[in-house]
Amino acid sequence: MLTNKTRDDMDRTMQDALKGKELAGANLLVLKDGAEVFYYEKGFSNVEAGNPIRRDTIFRLYSMSKPVTAAAVMILMERGLIDLFDPVSKYLPGFRAQTVDVAGKTEPVRREICLKDLLDMTSGLLYDGENRTGKETAALFETLKQRLLGEKPLTTVEAMNTLGGIPLAFHPGESWAYGTSADVLGAVVEVVSGKRFGAFLSNEIFSPLGMEDTGFFVPSEKRDRLATAYGVTEDKELEAFRGNHLGIINAMDRDPAFESGGAGLVSTIDDYSKFAGMLLGQGSLGSRKILEPATVKYFTSPELTEKARGSFASWLGLSGHSYGNLMRVAVTPGAAGLLTSPGEYGWDGWLGCHFANFPTENMTLLMMMQKKDAGTWSLTRKLRNVLLAELL
Repeated sequence: MLTNKTRDDMDRTMQDALKGKELAGANLLVLKDGAEVFYYEKGFSNVEAGNPIRRDTIFRLYSMSKPVTAAAVMILMERGLIDLFDPVSKYLPGFRAQTVDVAGKTEPVRREICLKDLLDMTSGLLYDGENRTGKETAALFETLKQRLLGEKPLTTVEAMNTLGGIPLAFHPGESWAYGTSADVLGAVVEVVSGKRFGAFLSNEIFSPLGMEDTGFFVPSEKRDRLATAYGVTEDKELEAFRGNHLGIINAMDRDPAFESGGAGLVSTIDDYSKFAGMLLGQGSLGSRKILEPATVKYFTSPELTEKARGSFASWLGLSGHSYGNLMRVAVTPGAAGLLTSPGEYGWDGWLGCHFANFPTENMTLLMMMQKKDAGTWSLTRKLRNVLLAELL
């Protein structure tokens, strides 16, 4: 159990953030050796309605969806249904004859993007940016957004085949950049499995693990538990975010045609802890096996080359880490900007949801919030440091 000092420091840190209107509310969970060490909730899931954050509050995961997508790829890999060096074009014809943007001109790729490039974000795909790749990708997401609620929304496979025609930011395997790789993997899983991506995740991961509140939309009977996302105005006031971002329907009120492997899932803190616990359990949670231990060892290992790692480490807060299979992995804790231990892995999301597994300590730390443009922001690092100073 945590000492009173640690609890008090954590509560003060959170209270200061709430008073400063940095966010509306959050909850936090720590599990060690499969047992709950600490749970904390504070603030509101909906400020206007006065609804407090609860243990069963549903959150939009955004990029914390990525490790789940990587797990789906691992399932296909260990069943022999894919080879990680398969070219993406084997499954998505839109990726044939790709080009690279080099100083404003295009040239043929030196080799095709393979599945491993997607898992390591060394594909040359981006989300947005000032170069041609970024601008054309942003335009595709704008098209997704415009058609999102219409009669003919783009499907997962349609959107990703279109993405394949956009010039890459660099030759595959030669650098690292955060982008749409996980969305492409979701489409690949759909093609290989012959099922919609969401159905595959439900059948192979969510249902076996008892993750009843996790999926690509929120059924009407659960929608009162969905937290509102908030931004902060120039006047330092909280403002509800109602927009649709990265092809995600913010209201989560319908089964989407585009099931984003990079950003589309919702979940609760307890649901996601089952996924995290499965990974700490070497692929099993109790009697429920999702992956083999050897697969989990591969899944949670750092994979970047030194050159690619340099690009990755330039991200604020990710020094001391490498990357692989859509997750950060701590390799040099002393060089990190927050407390960690060797081999810690996980990821976070645009609205601030944060996942970390610590294999050496057999421990999971999860934070859930809905703060626009958060990621692993200052408050996340502060709360982690308060807790991990005692727990590591």
